[in-house]
This record gives sequence, structure tokens and C-alpha cells, in this order.
Amino acid sequence: MGGCFFDICCMNQRFQNGNNGKDGVDVDAVIDFVSKRWMLDNMHGLPPWQRVARNGVQLATPDTDPTVLRLFAYLHDSCRLDNGHDGEHGPRAAKMIADLRPNLLSGLNDEQFHTLQQAIEQHTSHHDTGNPTIDACFDADRLDLMRVGIRPDPKKMATAKGKDFAADFDAYLKSVMR
Repeated sequence: MGGCFFDICCMNQRFQNGNNGKDGVDVDAVIDFVSKRWMLDNMHGLPPWQRVARNGVQLATPDTDPTVLRLFAYLHDSCRLDNGHDGEHGPRAAKMIADLRPNLLSGLNDEQFHTLQQAIEQHTSHHDTGNPTIDACFDADRLDLMRVGIRPDPKKMATAKGKDFAADFDAYLKSVMR
């Protein structure tokens, strides 16, 4: 695969450009932290997290927070116990990031932190929230369900862009894999 499909530095640069580098969060340090403690295979590990980050770039709008989208991608599945049904992995990860707030996530303001925590906690239990950033996080994850054999369903997407991408999923995949 060419381009920046799995290139973390390039993916982070795309997000930083969209955010003018104004966030004070060292995303590479967050990625390093979660990667070092990850004990499962790649079904929910770094490659899928990178695809969720890529999907977040595609779903971003002026109403979404690119910092939260980027961090969600790397943190949302970081507390899975296994690759099967683990319905509590979101709430566990939401609690875990509270421990990261004083150091790795200290650059987030209160609103960003709360939004990130809510997105992580609810990503497997809620369809949508009405919050554009959280809903984009949900859809960024749903657009990567093919890794487990599930084609994204436009009716289960929370954002207009997510619905469009899921409706013509093959074209979406072709567009992001260039």
C-alpha cells in the first residue's frame, strides 16, 4: 500500500495541519504508551487504530475537534481484554485516560477531555450523541468494521459524511487507499 496509509508520522501531520498544531498533546507519546502496553494481536491494535485515525481525517468538519478525533483513534480499544465481545472495554479505557490526564493528556482542556472520555466510553453502546466530534469518532471506528467482516451500514452511521461513505463503501476505500 502506498502513500501514508499506515504512516503514523504522516497521519499525525495531517491532523496537526488541520488543527494548526495548537493542541499541546504529544500524540506520538500517547501512541507509544498504548502500543507498549498492548497485549493482543492486531485485530484491535495499531493498524486498526491507524485506519480509525485515517477515517477521522476523512470525517472531520469545521464542527469537529481534530485533537479528540486523533486521540480517540489510538485510545478507544486500548483496554480490551480480548478480541471477542468485550462490552466493557470502552468504559475501562475511559477510566484509564483519567490517569493519563495529568501527564500525556495535560494539553487537553476540560471540554476536550470530557468529549474524548464520552466518545471512548460510549463507542460500542451508543449510535449517536448529537455531538459532532463524538459522532465522528463513532463513525471513524465503524468505517473499519470490515476487519471483522462487517460492512458499514449507512443506517448505523451517526454523521452525514459517515452515511455517504458507508453507502458507497467501495469508492470510499479506493479514495483513502491511494
